[in-house]
Amino acid sequence: MVAHREPVDGPEEFLRAVAALRSTIPRAEVELAETPAPQRLAPHAVAMTADVLAGDEELATGRLVLLHDPAGHEAWQGTFRVVTYARADLEPEIAADPLLPGVGWAWLTEALDGHGAAFAAASGTVTRVASESFGAMAAEPGSAQIEIRASWTPLDDAFGAHLLGWCDLLCTTAGLPPVPAGVTSLPLRRGAAPR
Repeated sequence: MVAHREPVDGPEEFLRAVAALRSTIPRAEVELAETPAPQRLAPHAVAMTADVLAGDEELATGRLVLLHDPAGHEAWQGTFRVVTYARADLEPEIAADPLLPGVGWAWLTEALDGHGAAFAAASGTVTRVASESFGAMAAEPGSAQIEIRASWTPLDDAFGAHLLGWCDLLCTTAGLPPVPAGVTSLPLRRGAAPR
């Protein structure tokens, strides 16, 4: 469950959506927190950050923003829009796989489907970033990351399911195995290898 930051104002359907997000309990490795939402994207918004942790080690991080415009928005095809970002470190060999962007997008859609979070008008990007050091930094090991930026329109009021699907996306990018329905995950021990 997310500890809320402060009361929010807005129409009843937005307040119900915020309550659903705040009462959602993700798997044990995910630490959720409410954060200030962007003010200019929609009349009403709420934002969450999440970190996937193994002890003190951050395996993945991200942000989810739920936007609401009671008048509707043509591009959204609805009155609500979810906007997300997810980032995780990867092994350089995995980042080099040409199929990774398509797989990363499938991780998102499968995570939402897995929680029954109906959606439309999905869009986004999957970016892989690889870094190699040179010169005085040549001894530094190479690094790689995946970044998934996406947005979609919820087709239902199951906002908690959308948040859980996004949390599952973060866990997948972090290399954690899926948790079957009805099973509660235990937090990773410090130093436990998730991959």
